Amino acid sequence: MEIPLLKEIVIVLGISIVIILAFQKIKVPSILGFLMAGIIVGPSAFNLLSSTHEVELLSEIGIIFLLFIIGIELSFSGLMKIRKTVFIGGGLQVGGTILITALVSIALGVEINTAVFIGFLISLSSTAIVLKMLQEKGEIESPHGRVALGILIFQDIIVVPMMLLTPILAGKSDNIGETLLILLVKLIGVGAVVFVLQRYIVPFVFKLVVKSKNRELFILTTIVFCFSVAWLTSSVGLSLALGAFFAGLIISESEYSHQATANVLPFREIFISFFFISVGSLLDLSFFINNVIYILLFVLAVLLIKMLVVAVVTFILKTQPRTTFMSALSIFQVGEFSLLLSTVGLQNDLLPNELYQYFLSVSIITMALTPFILQKSHKFTDFLLVAAIPKGVRKRLNNRKLEQSSSEVDQVQEWSDHVVIIGYGINGQNISRVTSHIDIPYVIVDMDYDAIEEAKRKNQPIVFGDAADPEILKHINIQKARVVVIAISDPSATKKIISSVRLFSQTVYIIVRTRFVKEIDENMKVGADEVIPEEFETSIEIFTRVLKQYMITQSDIENIVTSIRSYDYQMLTSIKPTSKNAMFQQLDIPNKEVATLHVQHGDNDIAGKSIVDSGMGKKYNVTVLAIKRGRKYISEIQPTTKIEIDDLVYIFGTSQDINTLNKVIKF
Repeated sequence: MEIPLLKEIVIVLGISIVIILAFQKIKVPSILGFLMAGIIVGPSAFNLLSSTHEVELLSEIGIIFLLFIIGIELSFSGLMKIRKTVFIGGGLQVGGTILITALVSIALGVEINTAVFIGFLISLSSTAIVLKMLQEKGEIESPHGRVALGILIFQDIIVVPMMLLTPILAGKSDNIGETLLILLVKLIGVGAVVFVLQRYIVPFVFKLVVKSKNRELFILTTIVFCFSVAWLTSSVGLSLALGAFFAGLIISESEYSHQATANVLPFREIFISFFFISVGSLLDLSFFINNVIYILLFVLAVLLIKMLVVAVVTFILKTQPRTTFMSALSIFQVGEFSLLLSTVGLQNDLLPNELYQYFLSVSIITMALTPFILQKSHKFTDFLLVAAIPKGVRKRLNNRKLEQSSSEVDQVQEWSDHVVIIGYGINGQNISRVTSHIDIPYVIVDMDYDAIEEAKRKNQPIVFGDAADPEILKHINIQKARVVVIAISDPSATKKIISSVRLFSQTVYIIVRTRFVKEIDENMKVGADEVIPEEFETSIEIFTRVLKQYMITQSDIENIVTSIRSYDYQMLTSIKPTSKNAMFQQLDIPNKEVATLHVQHGDNDIAGKSIVDSGMGKKYNVTVLAIKRGRKYISEIQPTTKIEIDDLVYIFGTSQDINTLNKVIKF
């Protein structure tokens, strides 16, 4: 028996594969490939879709998964931390866009109610495209990324009231006050249910599922929960997407959120493709060709209106000029929720078919432009900062007291061979001081507001985010890090972070701080290299082992430790810089180590002599692996190779023999 929808799936995805493969060759984003595939299979081209309604249902599932993951990544605590951007920035952006768009539409002869509805449509941007692009670029935590995220969240929330207000605009509601009251009651009721689920039910259910150690059951539970909350909101007259968003918010507060995200991501990628395909299929090509000049003018008008409004909003939020332009270049497009809202307008006779085709054409073009503009946004911004703002004005803007995030510095850095410090508590602060003094590159990750503010006051390179989140790990180049120090107090979060880090790198050296000795085995099993309980001298142990990974000479490490112990840790604030080129490396070979020793004086049996004459092998029982002389490395070691003053000698041997030799060459 033939399944009709199966044919559509094969056709649209098959065409998408061919187009996206071609687009990848010319480095064009895959989103445009899906839009192009939709146009090709649509009624205006080859009309290959006989089950259009079913394809639209699949696209709706894609939106549900998208909002579910956004909710997970945001979390209630994350929402509160950017509430100013969400409610003030988002409110001003939506309200300002509606006002200007409505006035322009009325001037063009559109009726007032339709003009306001067009303002609704134009005010919404594409969460799917913008967040996907920002995530791929690692800019979600950048200043403009947070502005875009905050405004997009408000847009996603406000689309529900817009849908409920659409019948009122169409004159199909006799009692506006009653309608608004019903809406408020529904939202309060859903909010109460969400609170109960988040506080009591979800943790209990997921705890049982996790205890079962059944991966398939965990995936099934996650998906059922997502669709259950979406169905709940839909059944009371709210949108499916809003329910999915609430479901994500509920799970975001649990310890299982990142695993839930990992499980849902493949489904989202598949189903969201159907959304873009279905959008492309709605375009009337003959109408587009016949009215292309007007369409392009409308596109230009939409770009100018939305960019202007966003620029004004970011100025009110007191962001830097760069953030203002970057934000405006991020959310200028018409979004997927506008397309959903437009169908409500069609059903209520608010949007004539001709206006709908104009709107659809503008939507597709602006969405198609988004990947290109976002990819070049930094260059566009640099140009605008120089060309669009007079030098005197730009200087005054830069001198304003602005809210500035350390992430704005982070985004232009390319961390490599660095230390990742997770947690900016006492240990995190101590480690950052030591690495800073010795000029080792490092980055801190934390989600605590007070810790973030403290680090910003000290100009520390800190990134706000959950270190278990793959997007955060990608942003800080975890795959290029040498050492990860996990200095937080949450045992469960610690294990999740270790697991996430190991997904990116099997070679990065992971050092973990724990409260109790009993937690050592658990952390070692999930991938930690060293676990240090608080009963030990935690700060000293952690940064000592970090320095060993950077081959700081053993004698220098000992001097630092002695100084700190002598002054009850007060010396952590006044350690003098030592050579950042020296190194001490631990190996897993029993009783053997690799170390680097600095030949500082000539009054010994080593400096100025060959390796065989110095007795490195026979007398001191060590093997020379390599020598660093200035900027040159000597890796082909011969018995006749000479050792000179100021050489860094990489040797292999026991700890005792290394220490004996170190005393000879140093004094």
